[in-house]
Amino acid sequence: MVVVDVVSRWRAGALALAVAVVSSLGCAAQSYVPSPEIVKAQKEFSESRFGVFLHWGIYSMFAQGEWYLNYGPRQEEYAKAARGFYPAYFNAAEWVSAIKRSGAKYICFTSRHHDGFSMWHTAQSPYNIVDGTPFGRDVIKELSEECQRQGIRLHLYYSHIDWGRDDYPRGRTGRTTGCDSTKYDWSGYYDFMNRQLTELLTGYGPIGAIWFDGWWDHDADSVPFDWQLDEQYRMIHDLQPSCLVGNNHHQVPFPGEDIQIFERDLPGENTAGLSGQAISRLPLETCQTMNGMWGYQLTDQNYKDPGTLIHYLVRTAGLGANLLLNIGPQPSGELPAAAVERLAAIGEWMDRYGETVYGTTATPVGSAGWGTSTMKDKRLFLHVLKPGTTEITLPPTMKIKKAFAYDSKDVLKYRKSGDRVLLSMPPTPDVIDHIIELELK
Repeated sequence: MVVVDVVSRWRAGALALAVAVVSSLGCAAQSYVPSPEIVKAQKEFSESRFGVFLHWGIYSMFAQGEWYLNYGPRQEEYAKAARGFYPAYFNAAEWVSAIKRSGAKYICFTSRHHDGFSMWHTAQSPYNIVDGTPFGRDVIKELSEECQRQGIRLHLYYSHIDWGRDDYPRGRTGRTTGCDSTKYDWSGYYDFMNRQLTELLTGYGPIGAIWFDGWWDHDADSVPFDWQLDEQYRMIHDLQPSCLVGNNHHQVPFPGEDIQIFERDLPGENTAGLSGQAISRLPLETCQTMNGMWGYQLTDQNYKDPGTLIHYLVRTAGLGANLLLNIGPQPSGELPAAAVERLAAIGEWMDRYGETVYGTTATPVGSAGWGTSTMKDKRLFLHVLKPGTTEITLPPTMKIKKAFAYDSKDVLKYRKSGDRVLLSMPPTPDVIDHIIELELK
C-alpha cells in the first residue's frame, strides 16, 4: 500500500505518466478478452461486496506499520527480526471464523509485502516464514486450507517491490536500506517473482485473485518502466483460469486486469489523493483501513466505530463496488481485540440486512445527503443514513408499486411533483441505517 504522506511528491508525475501509459496501451487493452471462467469469477466477486484485508509480516514485530523498512533501518538489521518471529497465537481457524462471522466473503492476505519477506514456504529464497523463523509454519498453507473448509475465498496480495534485494531495480522508495543499486537485474528479479507466483498458484489451492501493488514505485521515471505485466498476467490466467488479476497502481485498468482497485476512497472520490483515475466497467473494489494503518502499529488505536464502517460498506455497495476492509494482525498472531469487536458488530448487522448489500447493483437513485441506495432485481433499497430525514426525491421515471420501511413493513406515501417523485416518511430514527424498500413495477 502507498503511505498517504508521500503522495504529494509524485502525484503530478504519476498523472503525466498515466496519460502516456493509457495512450500506449489503448490497443492492447482492447485485445484482452476475459475467458468464460474469468467472467464467472468477476460476477461472483461483485456479488460478494465485502472482503477483509490482512497486512501481516515481520514488520508487525516493530509495531510501526508495514512501511517501517522504508524509513531508515538497514536491510541486514531489519532481516534479523525474522529470527525472533514466533506468532504463537496464530490460529487460522480462529481468523477465518471471525472474518466469516462478519459477513465477509473473501480474505486478501499479504503473501509478500515491499520488505520482501515471504509468508509461505517458497523455494526461491530462505527469507520466508518457514526457513527464516523459529515459527517454521506455512501461514498461507494453513489459511488456504481453512478458507476451503469454511467456504471463504482466498486472495493474495503480492508486491512488485522488494526493498531488500539487490536485483530489484531501485524506484523512488526503499532507497536507504543499504542495497547495492548497481547490482540490479530486472530479468532475474522478474523470473524470481514469476516462480514465486507459480508456487502460490499451483500449491495452495484455488486462489480467487492476485492483488498486485508497487507499480507506482517507478511512476516518476523519466522513461516509463516496463513491468512486463502482459506476460505475468497471462501466466496467472494460464495457471488458474478463474484467478482474477488486480493491480493497485492508481491508474485506469491495464490490459489483462479483471478488477479495478481504489485505495482509501470510494470510486469517483479522491480525498486521499490516490484514486483520481476514471471508473471502468470492471468489477470495482475499494480498500480502506479499520483504523489508520495497514500493518500493525501499536500507537494506532483510532479505530472507526462500527456505524462508520457499516456506512462505508453500504456507500461502497451503493456505487456498485466491494469494500476490502483492512486489519493489521499483531506480532503474536492474534487479530487485535478492537478489530474482532468491529467484525462482530458488522456481522450482526449483515445477518439482518445482508440481502440489501450482497448481489446488489448501483441504482438510478444513486446517493445523496440522506444516504445511498442499492438494487436487486425489482427491489430497490434506500439506505437512509441521516437521522431526521422526512423526504427523498426519486427519478420521475421510477415506477413504484409499493414503498415500505424494511424493518416495520409500514407502508410509505409517495407522490409525483412536477418532474420528480417525492417519497414521504416519518422522521428517520437515529439508527445506523434506516432501510426503505421500494417494490418496482
